[in-house]
Amino acid sequence: MSSSSANSPKRTIAMVAHDRMKPILLEWADENQEQLKEFRIVATGTTGRLLAENLPEHDITAFKSGPLGGDLQIGALISNDELDALFFLVDPMTPQPHDVDVKALIRISTLYETPVACNRTTADFILRGITEEGYQKRPAHPMIEEYVTRTV
Repeated sequence: MSSSSANSPKRTIAMVAHDRMKPILLEWADENQEQLKEFRIVATGTTGRLLAENLPEHDITAFKSGPLGGDLQIGALISNDELDALFFLVDPMTPQPHDVDVKALIRISTLYETPVACNRTTADFILRGITEEGYQKRPAHPMIEEYVTRTV
């Protein structure tokens, strides 16, 4: 995706947070609310609802809860090159029953060169980078074309 101009549609970012990380994501989003106005925000269930309540002037869409398919909805955006960055604050201390979905989301983000932030520090760097003038997301990894055109 290319950087947006004044008359083009907003670029899209996704926000996801495990339960214990939701307050941290909300605090980070509040601190960065001016920069976040540049983006359409999609989020998994409860995270999206909380973001909409805390940032009522922002363009926020809540998908299904992560374990109920919200992670997959975000993955679909990534694989269709419709997502500029993923902010996924992961709880490193609590086992997640849908850990395979989390790993799949990180894998598809890697394949499609979608920046992923798993903590506030990385989120700061990614947000700063994607709001810079002239930023352009890299194209998907060439191995995708190799895979599509392989012979079996």
